[in-house]
Amino acid sequence: MEVAGGGAAAVVGASSPRRVVVAVDESEESMHALSWCLSNVVSAAKAAAAPPPAVVLVHARSPRPFYCPSIDGAGYILTQQVMDSMDQYMASAADTVVTKAKSICTAFPNVRVETCVEKGDPRDVICGAAEKAGADLLVMGSHGYGFLQRALLGSVSNHCVHNCKCPVVVVKRPDSKQQRARGGASLGSP
Repeated sequence: MEVAGGGAAAVVGASSPRRVVVAVDESEESMHALSWCLSNVVSAAKAAAAPPPAVVLVHARSPRPFYCPSIDGAGYILTQQVMDSMDQYMASAADTVVTKAKSICTAFPNVRVETCVEKGDPRDVICGAAEKAGADLLVMGSHGYGFLQRALLGSVSNHCVHNCKCPVVVVKRPDSKQQRARGGASLGSP
């Protein structure tokens, strides 16, 4: 787990409710990060008799791809109906992600959950949402890409660690070998 600009202990030390932004997407890694946040940050607030933090679920919806007939070698021109269908699919996928994340949060009934779904590059959407929300902490999962994949695709978590104004916790999902060594349970799993 990477921590930048502080840690979870800073989140639960004060008596006022804090705001924790959790980046969620379709991956198991992001849902694991949400579970980690609820089990560690929210539970720590309860143990310290502090008000539970508000959890802001942020999902970056990919913008619709732009197709230009002059660039497309096959000469396909997408109709407005096809473009609208693509938008509906992406909106449905975003709703599914947010619904799944909200269902994970139901195990903590005292936590106020807010959602934010925006179109755009995940790096910009997550950093922007954390700033807009006045986040005290950003929690996100790591996909565990290797050097080459990070170099080619870029790393959203690395960008957020270096560009967000609040502390960032990057939660790595334990691999199956680590889980077997611990007897099947992962640290901080609910």
